[in-house]
Amino acid sequence: MPASPLPSHQRAHGRAELTFVRSPRGTTLRHLFHAAPLRVLFPRPEPDDLPLAALVNVGGGLAGGDSLETVVRIEAGAGASLTTPAAEKVYRSLDAATRLTTSLTLASGAMLEWLPQETILFDGARLDRRMQVHLAPGARLLAAEMVVFGRVARGERLRQGALFDSWRIWREERMHWADATRLAEAPSTSLEAPFGFAGAEASAVLLLAGSEAEASAARERLREAGHAATLARPGLLVARFLGEARDVREAVSAAVPALRASALGLPARLPRLWTS
Repeated sequence: MPASPLPSHQRAHGRAELTFVRSPRGTTLRHLFHAAPLRVLFPRPEPDDLPLAALVNVGGGLAGGDSLETVVRIEAGAGASLTTPAAEKVYRSLDAATRLTTSLTLASGAMLEWLPQETILFDGARLDRRMQVHLAPGARLLAAEMVVFGRVARGERLRQGALFDSWRIWREERMHWADATRLAEAPSTSLEAPFGFAGAEASAVLLLAGSEAEASAARERLREAGHAATLARPGLLVARFLGEARDVREAVSAAVPALRASALGLPARLPRLWTS
């Protein structure tokens, strides 16, 4: 008698859609849709800051085969900040990858901060994360993503699993920048290699897309603070961070307020949920 097939596990597929518009009262929310386990909350922003939206995974973490999709549109002249209330946890996968897909569209003169807290890859996690950004003339984006390779507080490192992390940015419907990080089935080889990640516990990328003058000034601001930063394209600053998880988070936490003030004209502070 043939063996019975293994039962399939229940998977979570969350989705969030947000559209912000400019109105006489400032930036307001025009469209909202969310489906579990992804929920959108709206903490009260500081009086002098952008409207704030918090993406919350009410499932508490993501397993193999789970997916979250986020679609954000900022209409002309509007501005908003998106973050998360805590780190995202990606658990060990038995087979399929966890998929995170984000699409950001900024109309002319729009402003968006994409500042989720770190993603922690448990040993054996398999993550496929893809970011797509479409920028109209005059749009400005400040974005940061951080990945931690294992539960470092417990002494765990990412030995098994996989990571594919992709960025695609279009400016005025033309490809502006593309980047991807790939760690194959045995990620410890690349993570420990002296010309790879050199034993780093975490990595992060920080992007500022704006005018050429704004990006150039931001690069000098970061270099003065001791951070490595470059202009990958005219008007696009890229800074990368690599090292111990605590040091990487502290570096990003220092760089974000500096760029908010110098490039976006916003108060030099982190999203409140990063520190509460």
